[in-house]
Amino acid sequence: MPDHEPLARSTAVPRQHALLVGVALAGMEPWEAEDSLEELGRLTHTATLIEVGRLVQHRRGPDATFYVGRGKAEELKRLAGERDADLLIFDNDLSPAQMRNLEQLTGVRILDRSGLILDIFARRARTRTAQIQVELAQLHYLLPRLTRQWTHLSRQAGGGAIRGMGAVGVRGPGETQLETDRRTIRRRIRELEDRLERIGTQLATSRQGRTGQFRVALVGYTNAGKSTLMRALSGADVLVEDQLFATLDSTTRQVDLGGRQQVLLTDTVGFIKRLPHHLFASFHATLEEAVEADLLLHVIDLSFSRWESQAETVDGVLRQLGLEDHPTLRVYNKIDRIGPGEEAQVAAAFADQANAVALSAATGFGLDGLRQRLTAEAQRHAVTLTLQVPQSEGRLLALLAAQGTIVSREFHDNEVRLQVSLNRTWVTRLELDRFRAPG
Repeated sequence: MPDHEPLARSTAVPRQHALLVGVALAGMEPWEAEDSLEELGRLTHTATLIEVGRLVQHRRGPDATFYVGRGKAEELKRLAGERDADLLIFDNDLSPAQMRNLEQLTGVRILDRSGLILDIFARRARTRTAQIQVELAQLHYLLPRLTRQWTHLSRQAGGGAIRGMGAVGVRGPGETQLETDRRTIRRRIRELEDRLERIGTQLATSRQGRTGQFRVALVGYTNAGKSTLMRALSGADVLVEDQLFATLDSTTRQVDLGGRQQVLLTDTVGFIKRLPHHLFASFHATLEEAVEADLLLHVIDLSFSRWESQAETVDGVLRQLGLEDHPTLRVYNKIDRIGPGEEAQVAAAFADQANAVALSAATGFGLDGLRQRLTAEAQRHAVTLTLQVPQSEGRLLALLAAQGTIVSREFHDNEVRLQVSLNRTWVTRLELDRFRAPG
């Protein structure tokens, strides 16, 4: 008998080593390339990869064959070998041909920025809706990148993106596995698009049930602190992590602002520079929460050195959604990180801006000011009506008391004459025009 127990074998999957590659093209400011590559490093960390180095090349334009040019590609091959890199991650999006050529030359797996973001989204997707959205984006990305050297789809579809491969029929003796895979992907894309369309209809129906309340949507760059702000305002136990894309699903909570004033607050997926087109398109149903909100809270990480660039990225996405003129309040967050103990001075610097407020969602500094702004915006959407309602309409009277503010109330015979202030959407929803008092 051995005098000790044998050591248990680790079942952990070894973390891959990644070498990051950035290309600063003509017209780019030096800080843009550095900032973008730094963000790629954070994305790499979020994807649980180990960064083993970075390389930046300055070029007038991308090389059609290798993007970085053959000489630099040879250098990457040497560096990858020296640093034991499993993959090269490019901060730029590569064409299928460029990826294939680089893989053949370097002998190392190639991933571009869009592919890395898609991988992170696949890891973060928790609900069925998010999983469908991510899988659809993955398939759109994968389709033009299928090559014969990849042989079979099941090896490439990380996160179980493709299922049911065994059920694929063979068109004929001359059909290659590559053609089979492409046909399977297109069929799967159609299935997922149909599912998302049904989900969009269900979400729209769900939003209709909330049309009587003032709706606020949180938008912002990923990791700007939206979820922390939502937890601070609502007290809800929502996921808060110091990582990019900590949550992908929109979450809605009711927030009590005091004085019987309540709003519905929705957290949406974070934005990022050069968000893959297909990913943006797939998440459009989720982003409809922002489209139909009465007010947007654009959360900005003021502690980030290039916060203006991040804010412009978010503004660009809002323009794509047709929301450039939507009522928006800028929330400058994380002021506690700028100068500990100097929050008041930082907040005062933004006090004169009509559509801005500065705060720290983490410490709670400035939250009361935000609540006051939300209350004012909600009241601006309210109307005051004088109604004459039969006492037999007990349910209606209860709804008016619950959803609005009763300014005055008088009882005459079998009727109640009241003046009530409430969100204008309730006027249509409860068909209140029929109860308007004469005069």
